[in-house]
Amino acid sequence: MIRRAGPDDVAAIKALVEAAYEKYVPLIGMRPLPMDDDYDGRVARGEAYVTGEGTIEGVLVLLVHDGYLMIDNVAVEPRVQSRGIGLSLMAFAEEHARSLGLGELRLYTNVRMVENRALYARLGFEELHELEIERRHAVLMRKRLA
Repeated sequence: MIRRAGPDDVAAIKALVEAAYEKYVPLIGMRPLPMDDDYDGRVARGEAYVTGEGTIEGVLVLLVHDGYLMIDNVAVEPRVQSRGIGLSLMAFAEEHARSLGLGELRLYTNVRMVENRALYARLGFEELHELEIERRHAVLMRKRLA
């Protein structure tokens, strides 16, 4: 079950994101942006979603833009990765975009996170272009929804 996160979830969200992204610090030479995000603000604005029975296993941050839904962050607790939680979160994002009448999903990922880029490509995302965000090299990807 995926639900909108509440204030009581913030500490667990921060811990999950820290655990999920720590392996990328040596790869990119600095902390990935989601590790330092304002999750209190994300929750207060209704942008964060979580999944898991009792313990939060996944987090999703969605931002509504004109014509598209931005997947600002999707992260899964490392101990439960490869169980389809991330795919469920991505499917939820797609359903949410459709429910809002939006025809596209977008996301950024670091250019060095090649396994994420490959996964998103398998899910139907195309790479649009590379750019720099706060000294990090990212690629913008999108998926057009039918």
